[in-house]
Amino acid sequence: MIKMIALDLDETLLNTDKTISETNAAALRQLHTAGIKVVLCTGRPINAIWGYLEQLGLTTAEDYTITFNGALVIQNTTKEALAQSGLSRTDFKPLHAFAAANHYPLDVLDFDQVYPVADLTPSVYQQMLKAPMTFTPTPFAELPDHLFSKAVMATDPATLDEVVSKLTPELTDLYHVVRSQPKILEFLAADMDKAVGLGQLLTHFGWDFSNLMTFGDAENDLGMIKAAGDGVAMLNGQPAVKDAANHITPKDNNDAGVAAYLKQTFPELLS
Repeated sequence: MIKMIALDLDETLLNTDKTISETNAAALRQLHTAGIKVVLCTGRPINAIWGYLEQLGLTTAEDYTITFNGALVIQNTTKEALAQSGLSRTDFKPLHAFAAANHYPLDVLDFDQVYPVADLTPSVYQQMLKAPMTFTPTPFAELPDHLFSKAVMATDPATLDEVVSKLTPELTDLYHVVRSQPKILEFLAADMDKAVGLGQLLTHFGWDFSNLMTFGDAENDLGMIKAAGDGVAMLNGQPAVKDAANHITPKDNNDAGVAAYLKQTFPELLS
């Protein structure tokens, strides 16, 4: 029995213009009211998606979000962490050396702010993210000695294609590397993805992955698509995601594909 629905944002729940259609929002609000947990899963911090949470009505004491691609499970209203994990500055040393040798940008994120690494090629991550986060340019050697959620390289797609082609076995062993958007490559802890955070949240409620439905479109959604009792790929999703999914939405993200699938699956709740 599905008790939790977890959704990626970009090119999944969101239209290409970064809005949630009222068709999608209305379906999710109805299911939430009926007692099904609705959980957004994103690489962004919660403050950057607060408008979406309000639109969906996910502002009760029992509502949580998976942020930083699984590294932080956070209660929506109190902002208290249910679970968090990540990497240290030392863990990023090989990645910093790789970026320096190849003239790539790098931003390192903790759970509160972003540190564009100032001794590397300038990054465009701040312009791309367009989120209410603090950006503090910092040389790598001066980064705080505390827990970080991830690092990102934000640049043009062709350069990121080059980055991927140059990744060494050492780097792919050290980090879980995912292309979350055409212009963003993310470096997470080796065992980290959205399924990790969802597993922690399911355990909190006394459930397991058989109780989970997930929606996604891209490489960073694969873990949760594979783990869920019903992993649903978007019609516009990447081929690998569709291949891993149990089902595919009948419509794409710009045509309320999430709501279309939910109406097929929960006809008794969504008239």
